[in-house]
Amino acid sequence: LSYTVTNFFPPTSNGVISINSKTGEIHLTGTLDFEEVNVFDFRIEARDQGTPPMSGHCKVVLEVLDVND
Repeated sequence: LSYTVTNFFPPTSNGVISINSKTGEIHLTGTLDFEEVNVFDFRIEARDQGTPPMSGHCKVVLEVLDVND
């Protein structure tokens, strides 16, 4: 299987969230600021290498909690 991240909302979160294409682990590649954006919404797609290739997807909603900074 290979994993990809698509359909970012807000679109600016594209540079903050990434995925390991082999394991599907989601990683933050930047900082999250509650005052700037408090919810990130995106899809994870899993695709196999079969013929024909099959795929599935799920929606992920990441809610940022406010802390004293």
